[in-house]
Amino acid sequence: MNTRTRKGKPRDRYLELIRQFPLRPIRDDAALDEAIAVINSLLDKERLSAGEKDYFDVLGDLIEKYEDANIIFEPQPPSAILRHLMEAKGVTQAQIAKDCRIAESTISEVLNSVRKLNRNHIAKLSVYFHVEPGVFFAE
Repeated sequence: MNTRTRKGKPRDRYLELIRQFPLRPIRDDAALDEAIAVINSLLDKERLSAGEKDYFDVLGDLIEKYEDANIIFEPQPPSAILRHLMEAKGVTQAQIAKDCRIAESTISEVLNSVRKLNRNHIAKLSVYFHVEPGVFFAE
């Protein structure tokens, strides 16, 4: 697949993405599943072009709008949130401990609901997982 135009400029994937999955309001769960699959395919890429980033942002907003209006999430304890984020990112306790400079025993205790996260832990984990700190306060 050629990623450059005939004039040697990088090809903008935005229009390709629009053709594959047009940016329209999401009206049902089937469309939501398709949108999430597209988002996941973009998340799997190591680097996004400017057009891909724009598309990702708009599609993410459409997903969020649909979910806010149609899906009720039960509050989860920080241990469940952390476990979910670990699974989604495919990382181990040891990897998080190393990357976030949090003791592995602390991660283990949080996962087993023996210990609560402090502000420092939440700040580091929020950056690491690219989530708002508030996700750890859902309980």
